[in-house]
Amino acid sequence: MEQNAERTSPSTVADAESPIILFDGVCNLCDAWVQFVLRRDRAKVFRFAPLQSDFAQDLLDKLGMPTDNFDTMVLVVGDRAYTRSGAALGIVRRLGWPWPLLNIFWLVPYFLRDAVYSFIAHRRYRWFGKQECLIVRSDEQRGRFLA
Repeated sequence: MEQNAERTSPSTVADAESPIILFDGVCNLCDAWVQFVLRRDRAKVFRFAPLQSDFAQDLLDKLGMPTDNFDTMVLVVGDRAYTRSGAALGIVRRLGWPWPLLNIFWLVPYFLRDAVYSFIAHRRYRWFGKQECLIVRSDEQRGRFLA
């Protein structure tokens, strides 16, 4: 997947009010990140879908992005998709205080930010493990998931 890919879709798939986070649904680290966002997203603006889901696969295809690479989360806002560190920073920017302070990392060149992101992403199963199947959500959380 291209670094910080920004693609234009023929039609808007999400609006700026409802960004979508696509994540590796079997990754324990990714699930911990989703749980982190769910707890801190007081305005409940984010929606979620595992990259392995039909919904995410269709969305990635519409955005002209690879559908077989699960080494990055994807933040979809309107008809743009952000990957790697760009996705992470785009997410914390929309969370409540104090998390937007992390946007100071936009000052770090993307190739350095993405190198750190990729280093962790390539080792995430070894360090954090993975589930054999997609993680079941609570009833309250399930409403925020698109797949």
